[in-house]
Amino acid sequence: MTDRAARASRRLVSVAGSRRILLTERLSLSPPDVEDVDALHRICADPRVWTHYPSLRHTERAQTEQLIDGWQRSWEETGLGTWTIRLRETGESIGYGGCSLLHGCVWNLGYRIDADHHGHGYATELALTARTAAEQVPPQRPVIAHLLEHNHASAAVARKSGLTLVDRGPDVGNPDPNAIRLIYSNTALTADQLDAARR
Repeated sequence: MTDRAARASRRLVSVAGSRRILLTERLSLSPPDVEDVDALHRICADPRVWTHYPSLRHTERAQTEQLIDGWQRSWEETGLGTWTIRLRETGESIGYGGCSLLHGCVWNLGYRIDADHHGHGYATELALTARTAAEQVPPQRPVIAHLLEHNHASAAVARKSGLTLVDRGPDVGNPDPNAIRLIYSNTALTADQLDAARR
C-alpha cells in the first residue's frame, strides 16, 4: 500500500448518522461511507465494468479507499460529489456516480454501474439527478461528461441527460495513443472551461 493510499484508508469515516440520502424513482443515492468500500471495490475491480478503459480497473482495495476518500472531501468542500448508488427496493449497492468539480471550472458527470445491472436505465436515472443537483449549486458552472468515442452507451446516457457534444480530441493521459475523448456539456464552454474539461 502506498503512503497516499494508507492516508486515504485512515481518513475514511463513517457518516451513517448524517447521511444525505436522495431518492429517485428506483435508486437511493447517498455520499459514500467507509461501509461502502467492499461493495464498491467489487465493482471497481470487475473487468466487465472497464471494457472501455481497462487500465483504470482497481487491483487493490486501497485504490478504492483512496477514491472514496476523494469523494468524501468533495462533499465536505463543495457540498456535492459522488454518491453510492443503491436499489431502493432491495438496498443493494449497484455502483457509484455523481458530479465532481474539475479544476474549479466545470462539474464532471461520471458513474460506474455493476455489470450485472447494465441495461436497465440506472445510469440515465443517476445522470439526470446528478445534472439537476449540480445546476443548483452556486456559483453556476457547466455540467460536462467526457468519455471515449467508442463508448456508445455512455454517449447515449449523456445525450439522454440533456448534454450535447461540444468537443472531440485526444484523450490526455490515456495509455492508448489513438484514444479519442468526446466532451458533452449542458451549455457552451469558455476557453478556460474547455481546457479544464480536456485535462
